[in-house]
Amino acid sequence: MAVHGTTEATAVRTPNRGLRWLRRNIVAIAGLCTLGYLILPNIVVMVFSFNKPNGRFNYQWQRFSTDAWRDPCGVADLCGSLALSLQLALWATLGATVLGTMIAFALARYRFRARSGVNTLIFLPMAMPEVVMAASLATLFLNMGIQFGFWTILIAHIMFCLSFVVTAVKARVMSMDPRLEQAAQDLYASPLQTFLRVTLPIAAPGIASGALLSFALSFDDFIITNFNAGSTVTFPMFVWGSAQRGTPVQINVIGTAMFLVAVVCVVVGQLAGARKRSKRS
Repeated sequence: MAVHGTTEATAVRTPNRGLRWLRRNIVAIAGLCTLGYLILPNIVVMVFSFNKPNGRFNYQWQRFSTDAWRDPCGVADLCGSLALSLQLALWATLGATVLGTMIAFALARYRFRARSGVNTLIFLPMAMPEVVMAASLATLFLNMGIQFGFWTILIAHIMFCLSFVVTAVKARVMSMDPRLEQAAQDLYASPLQTFLRVTLPIAAPGIASGALLSFALSFDDFIITNFNAGSTVTFPMFVWGSAQRGTPVQINVIGTAMFLVAVVCVVVGQLAGARKRSKRS
C-alpha cells in the first residue's frame, strides 16, 4: 500500500511540475514561436539566393549555386533601381528626421492654439491606409502640374515618414527630466550649450529610432511610390514587375544582404548598449 501511494503521489507531482514549467515559460515559448514565424520568410529567401533555377521562376529548388552572389547586378536595371531606392531612403530619412524632430520638440515643449489639431494631423498618416495618402498626393501633384519622378517620390516619402519620427522623438522628449536642463542653466550654460550637451544627447535614441524607421519605411515602400513615381522604378517596384515575368535569383541575394546588414546593426547596437550599461554599473 505504501508503494502504491508513493507511485500515485509521483504521478500527481509530475504533471503539476510540467504545468508549472509551462506556466513559467509560456511567454518565452510564445515569443520564440513568433520570432520563428517572422524570420522564416527571410530564411527561405536566404536559401533560394543560392539556387540555380532551371527556367524563369525561382520558386523550386534545383541545385546549389553561388553564381548570383558572384554577380548580383547580373539582371538589367536591378542595381540601378537599388541605388535609386537607397538614395531616396537616405534623403527621405534626413528630411523626415530634421522636420520631425523640430515638430516633436514644438509639440512637447510649447503650448499653442493649434497644438491638439497638429497632434491629430500628425497621427493621420499612420492611421489611414497608404493608398489614401498615395492617391491624395498624386492628385495634388497632378493639379499643380508637377511631373512625376524622383522629387515627387521624395516628397511623398518624407510626408509618410514624418509621423513616425514625430512619434518616436516626442515620446523621448516627454520622458526627459527637465531638472537636467535646469541644472545646466544653473551652471551658466547658454541655451545652445544646454541643447547640444544635455537635451540632444538624451533625445538622441529617439531621433535615431525615428531615423532608422524612416529609412526602412522609405526603402520598402511600394504603394505610395507606385502612385507618385511616373516612369521612375525603385527597387520594390522592380521586384513587383519582375515577379510577373519570373523572379531572378539576384533579388533574393539583395534581400538576404539587406537582412544581414539589419541583423548586424541590431547586434552591434545591443552590444554597445550592454557595454555602456556595464560601464555605468
